[in-house]
Amino acid sequence: MSEVPPNAPASEPTGQPESTPASGGNPLAEKLAQLEAQLKAEQQKYVYMYADFENYKKRAVKDRADAVKFSFENAARDILQVADNLQRAVDHIPETTDKNLRAGIQMVLDQLNSTLQRHGVESVVTQGQAFDPNLHEAVGQLPSEKPAGQVIQEHQKGYTLHGRLLRPARVVISSGPAPAGANA
Repeated sequence: MSEVPPNAPASEPTGQPESTPASGGNPLAEKLAQLEAQLKAEQQKYVYMYADFENYKKRAVKDRADAVKFSFENAARDILQVADNLQRAVDHIPETTDKNLRAGIQMVLDQLNSTLQRHGVESVVTQGQAFDPNLHEAVGQLPSEKPAGQVIQEHQKGYTLHGRLLRPARVVISSGPAPAGANA
C-alpha cells in the first residue's frame, strides 16, 4: 500500500459522488442513485398532475360560462313558438282590421324579437343561401331557375343562440332547372 507523504496536499472533495462501477460498487452510492431516480419520477408525476389540474380548472370555468350563456336555451325555444304565432297573426290580419290594432300587434312582435336578440337569439338567413344541413332542414325540393341546392322558400324560420343552433330553418331547395320536355 502506498502512503501519502506528510507534506502532500490533501485531495479536496469535489461535491460530486465518487464514480463507482455499476457492479460491486459502494452501496450508499447505489442507494443514492436509486433515490434520485425515484425523486425524478415523482417530480415528473407532479408536473403532469399539476398540468392536468390546470386544464381541469380551465375546463370548469368554460363549462360554467357555457352553462350561464346557454341557460336561456329551453325558454328561448318555447318563446320562439310564441313569436312564430304572433308573426302569423300579423301576416294574416285582414285589411279591414283597425290599423291601431295591427300596429299594436306588430309592436309587441318587434319588442319580443328585440328581447330575444338581446339574449343572443339570432335568426338564420336562408333566402338565396346554399343549403347548409347544419342550419337548414330540407322539407322539399322543387325545380327552379336557381342553382341546385340553393334555398328558394322558407317554411319556418331557424334560430341560433350565441352561435349554437336552437332550431333549424325548414326550407325548400332548388333541384335546378326543370329538364326540357318535362312540362308536357
